[in-house]
Amino acid sequence: MARHAALLRHIGVLWVVLACAVPSAWAQPAGDGLQALAFTPRQGHALPLDAPFTDTSGQTRPLGAFLGHGATILSMGYYACPNMCELERRDMLDALARGGLTTPADYTLLVVSIDPAETRGMARQALAEDLARFPTPGAGQGWHFVTGAPASIQRLSRAVGFHARYDEKLHQYMHPMGLVFITPAGSVSGYVLGIGYQPGDVRQALAHAARGEQASASSILLLCFHYDDTTGRYTLAVEKLLKLGGALTVLTLGTLLGMAHWRGQR
Repeated sequence: MARHAALLRHIGVLWVVLACAVPSAWAQPAGDGLQALAFTPRQGHALPLDAPFTDTSGQTRPLGAFLGHGATILSMGYYACPNMCELERRDMLDALARGGLTTPADYTLLVVSIDPAETRGMARQALAEDLARFPTPGAGQGWHFVTGAPASIQRLSRAVGFHARYDEKLHQYMHPMGLVFITPAGSVSGYVLGIGYQPGDVRQALAHAARGEQASASSILLLCFHYDDTTGRYTLAVEKLLKLGGALTVLTLGTLLGMAHWRGQR
């Protein structure tokens, strides 16, 4: 039974890796060049600290005013996202909570909308919902959910290598999933890409950023959209992931039953 349990754990790890890495391939219509939407690593590049952004109270301040004295986590997406932006924030906040990290002592969180049409009211609602799920002492000082004008968003996106594309027909953004870690001086330290964030990975990335170090990034590409050519709509690849998970489960159980039957015949 111990061997069977170990085998199940290995299959589980394989499933997590596939879940993180495969959706970008499923979500890529032929010739669409979606690989270009991946993060371009910009370690060492300075952020546009003078670019203005508006917080949930309605105050417009330069980007540098939202950075903490230590490391900052930058999350870029949009509040009305119908796909994975909210899930990414939940995953990140869960990793921070499980890692015992506090704000603003250990980190500052900066969530930036990439949609210039979004309002501070939308940012305030997203902040309230995240706080309801993850009550966090110090969030009033350490969490910043902001909106900005097109020029500010574009400057920040270029600085951190974030690429997004807006689909006029579907009224949705396509963009990569991942977190950017910023040094106290306001430059890019490193990235944790994809989703399924682990407390240890986030803690390590924060430590590098706090020391002003540059860290490498993985090559995982997970996009916040999915194209279904039968409906012409972008949706999450959840259904396909569940099908793959079911197939792996059936395969695993079949393997275990086969092994048990073979041993019984010996």
